[in-house]
Amino acid sequence: MLRPYQIEENRSIKSWNEGDRPREKLVMHGANVLSDAELLAILIGTGTRNESAVDLGKKLMQGVNNNLITLNKLSLAELQKVNGIGLAKAVTIAAALELSKRRQMATVDEKRIIKASKDIFEEIGPLLRDLNHEEFWVLALNRRLRVVASKRISTGGISETIVDVRMILKFGIENNASNLVLVHNHPSGNLNPSESDLRLTSDIRQAAKYMNMPLIDHVIVADTGYFSFADAGKL
Repeated sequence: MLRPYQIEENRSIKSWNEGDRPREKLVMHGANVLSDAELLAILIGTGTRNESAVDLGKKLMQGVNNNLITLNKLSLAELQKVNGIGLAKAVTIAAALELSKRRQMATVDEKRIIKASKDIFEEIGPLLRDLNHEEFWVLALNRRLRVVASKRISTGGISETIVDVRMILKFGIENNASNLVLVHNHPSGNLNPSESDLRLTSDIRQAAKYMNMPLIDHVIVADTGYFSFADAGKL
């Protein structure tokens, strides 16, 4: 949720020196020199009668303790709680944040080779760590441990999601997987596996073994990092 905020100075961007205006500043010096609030101001476009777009950007950032991860978790309705941010502006901000998330998952040419749990986190973590609900994903790997396909198996609530083992095996068979990786997130931020996580992992590992598709890891993702069953010796 957004925190209370206070903006000390309200004036139109048009009254600023050209080099201080976000758009002009980006053109002259590049996007990397702009603050988070200034980048948001470019997305917001226009302010209100009393507040500039930068002021609105500052409000948004102050409301999430200047944390972009927290900003990424806000719903459209929560973004619109800032006076001056309507639906159209909220949608623009949400779209930009989603593009940033997908950029982190993009590969230049071919799929990632999974050599360690860190590779798994980098492959799917950006998609899951900011969610406010649980999702359960499976990665299909070939014999060289290269990711050939990934799929969201289920979507749940804040604390749990229901997973059908048969769907995971079906996905592996359809993609000729030689190895499987499981990934799900904990919106609470707690990286410790629950008892149900441990039971489910054991069930899937046994079932996949019979189908000659070894389960090589199960990674739990949160905004604080990740937990690997393989690294912890729990497989």
